[in-house]
Amino acid sequence: MKNKVSGISGKWPKALGNLGLSPVMLVIFAAVACLPLFTDNPFTLRLFITAFMTATLAMGFDFTNGYIGICNFGYAAFWGVGAYTSAILVKDFHVPLPLGLLGAVALTAIMGALIGCLTIRLGGIFASCMCWFVSLALLALARNLVDLTGGASGYSATFMFKPKMGYLPYYYLIFAVMLGIFLLLSHFTHSTMGLAFRAIALDDKAAGSSGINHIKYKIINFSISCAIAGLVGAFYIHFVGIMTPTSMSNEKTTEIMAICFIGGRGTIWGSVISSLVLTPILEQAKDLLEWRQILYGLLMILIMIFYPHGMAGLVEMVRGLIGGKAEKEAGASEAQG
Repeated sequence: MKNKVSGISGKWPKALGNLGLSPVMLVIFAAVACLPLFTDNPFTLRLFITAFMTATLAMGFDFTNGYIGICNFGYAAFWGVGAYTSAILVKDFHVPLPLGLLGAVALTAIMGALIGCLTIRLGGIFASCMCWFVSLALLALARNLVDLTGGASGYSATFMFKPKMGYLPYYYLIFAVMLGIFLLLSHFTHSTMGLAFRAIALDDKAAGSSGINHIKYKIINFSISCAIAGLVGAFYIHFVGIMTPTSMSNEKTTEIMAICFIGGRGTIWGSVISSLVLTPILEQAKDLLEWRQILYGLLMILIMIFYPHGMAGLVEMVRGLIGGKAEKEAGASEAQG
């Protein structure tokens, strides 16, 4: 009986690992899923909706930055493109909202593939600068195409749910999106595709000589990453009701980048932890709003100098210490027996 129980207890962590879920992440996701059962405070629900959106964006950013070594400095621009695309399709062309969301994902995925093509012969900072130049062009288009985007005044969109329904439907929808994206990216990064991405990040020419089609994998990576940004952007505009060009500026990219680096670059799940921790803290410090970018910069500098593995590395260290202590206790009990 004891062996049977130990066998079952040994199988479920492996099953979770196959899904990309560690026991830590399972507890975190279960906790935030149950949060509305304990509070219906609109401020708290809206705060966590923002945290879920930021976490999903940071995971998409980390998928490119942490796995093929290219920092997409224009990531927020694709978030904006997704928002404008869905809103325009729904409001001006009377497309059903689900199809509007799909349209946003499709367009940003195609744009991501084009970015991947543009950066085929580029690497490192040169590829990052190319992404930034594209984002500047998209930002200029959003400001100048007044008849289409509303210009600097912004573009108002229809809400996803009726106002009387409150924030609860938004909460669980974006939570489902965050969880789905987490599982999808975890699956990719733990597969042969993830190994190919890491090889490309180390040396794309060497990866190519080893039989890895680095062109194909770069395009796939950028397409998925930008599609995630487009999906979250589409959700955002139908949640908030308006999108302005300033929302897709470099400041938004800096925020996403900070969440990614503080959480732990190249981990995916670190972005979730850092967003759930930092978003409420920064929201409570509204008086420091104009210092937000400075705070993000300082946090990134400190993390990269003193603890480059971020919050994910800290969690792994604590888990290792607890596991090591448990093994020692088990060994001591066996010796006594």
